[in-house]
Amino acid sequence: MNLASEADIATKVGRMAERVRWGHPEIVRRGIDPCRLAIEGDPESPEAFSFLVLGDSGTGLHRRDTPQRRVAEQLLAHGADARFLLHTGDVVYQVGSSEQYPDNFIRPYREWIVGGEDWRRLRYDRLVFRVPFLPVLGNHDYYDLPLPLGLLAGLTAPPRRLLRAWLDLDVGWHGSYVGQAWARAFVDVLSAVPEADLGDHLESTRTATVDGARCLLYRPGRYTRLPHRHYTFRFAGVDVFALDSNTFNQPLPGGTDDGELHQRRQRLDAERASLLLSLGPLSGDEDIRDDRAAKAEQLDEQIRDIDKQLASGVSARAGQAPAVDGAQLDWFAEALIASWRNPAVRGRLLVLHHPPVVTEASKWDQGQTLAVRAQLRRALDRVAAALGHLPAGRPLIDLAFSGHAHCLELLDTGDTGHGDAHIPWAICGGSGYSLRRQRREGPELLEGPPGAERVVARSRLFLGRSGRGSALCRAYSALRVEVAAGTPLKLTLVPLVAEKAQGEWRPYRGAAIPL
Repeated sequence: MNLASEADIATKVGRMAERVRWGHPEIVRRGIDPCRLAIEGDPESPEAFSFLVLGDSGTGLHRRDTPQRRVAEQLLAHGADARFLLHTGDVVYQVGSSEQYPDNFIRPYREWIVGGEDWRRLRYDRLVFRVPFLPVLGNHDYYDLPLPLGLLAGLTAPPRRLLRAWLDLDVGWHGSYVGQAWARAFVDVLSAVPEADLGDHLESTRTATVDGARCLLYRPGRYTRLPHRHYTFRFAGVDVFALDSNTFNQPLPGGTDDGELHQRRQRLDAERASLLLSLGPLSGDEDIRDDRAAKAEQLDEQIRDIDKQLASGVSARAGQAPAVDGAQLDWFAEALIASWRNPAVRGRLLVLHHPPVVTEASKWDQGQTLAVRAQLRRALDRVAAALGHLPAGRPLIDLAFSGHAHCLELLDTGDTGHGDAHIPWAICGGSGYSLRRQRREGPELLEGPPGAERVVARSRLFLGRSGRGSALCRAYSALRVEVAAGTPLKLTLVPLVAEKAQGEWRPYRGAAIPL
């Protein structure tokens, strides 16, 4: 049995659509863009500003000196002037449950939340942020608990609270209910508004106008809600596109032989079973508990990826294409085309959870990684064809952010021959959960048939887990992104790092990286 269960893509899309009353006549009649956000205080002119990026942060494994809090302190120290924060997903572990929000989200980021000085009294579904906090959905934000595991976790919760030396998998009675907790924490859940009050609610919240359409106004300190699971906003002439990659990450068929996949799954399942059998009383070392819990979670994700690959193979043999959220990708392509044709826009950023390119050891060759690369490439090819010579040699996206891989990595994309060429990728997934290592194969990612491979991306910075034994080093991280004034867009990345080695913490601000 897997440690978590996951709904299929159609269910994810449908449940989230219900929560925002997708296509409701009142929304259509008022000419409201259901995926557009405007931020109060947007200067609109191309001035300089900075913002912060973090991801894969929401752990509750550490009870005292938490890496997540160490990273949050770096954000506070170096981001007092930040205009917004992007979160690349996995806001809370393990299963996106409302039970995890107080300790795993509200407490570590309390300074960013109105009333955070008394954080224990805050409700996860009534949060108001002092500075815009803008997340995307991670896979853990969608996860649920299999019923037997939920009952076991709930019934053993009191002894686990008393015996902190025992491994804690950071679960409670239930999971996310297909992303419901994330939606209630961050989205304007219109399904909770009585039908008779919906018109008034829309009139009072959809008060901004962008590119001729009404949209939701995000008001820091007053009303801080997102319009949907995928959305876009503009700040100081920069368009930001936030995607839900959980609905276009189904592995494509034909990548690996089914027999080989079954053998790999058996090996991973045996390793996971052995690990779970070893989960008895441990020393009080939180790093040991963190490592073992993270290893169990990593094995579970690898097994889940194989299961998805096998399911794609079954569907292909039945003549069925892999499930994909084509409507979201169509929306993204159309919005990006419109952005390029708008003279008021000086640059474009993208944020999603699953990275299409990464050299972290457990993610670089997963079926989901390759699927996201293929689906994004198709959307960007469509954009490139529509724009023709308009980009004039610039990449279609100035900088893209992902999480999922537990590290901080910066990759340069090569000439792929597609619309994704030359897009720089920042993998920001090392903000609190256990870190992972870079793969042994090196910093270059290749694709194509044997003998005709081309370099699709090259890693230029990797921070995560390194060294072993007494030389083990864990570099938890976030990013500060500095945007220069004027056009064309110029960006500088500043790593914000909380490094733990030999039991000691060393926080530091990394060297600036101009793009």
